[in-house]
Amino acid sequence: MSRLYSEMSEHEINQEIREMTEKARKAEQLGIVNEVAVYQRKIMMAKSYLLDPADYKPDEVYELEGDPGSRFKISYMNGIFAWGYRNESDEMEAFPISMLIKF
Repeated sequence: MSRLYSEMSEHEINQEIREMTEKARKAEQLGIVNEVAVYQRKIMMAKSYLLDPADYKPDEVYELEGDPGSRFKISYMNGIFAWGYRNESDEMEAFPISMLIKF
């Protein structure tokens, strides 16, 4: 049975990231695009547990990994997720903090 990232040590999370990175690499070699995307999302989630959510504050603006030139303004934090608005959108979105890149 797998454990939650919140229950793992930093070492265990890093090991999990290495394993998922290898699985993603193999899936990419086999051309299984959707599986690669799933592993990439899981890696982002795991990396978020290695960061401190307290370092991310409302009204701060970040770029989003994988979306160059984007601007994401945090409205509030909920665990490892930053909730806010991308660019000038009226639609609130949530992203794991590992996807946020400081300008």
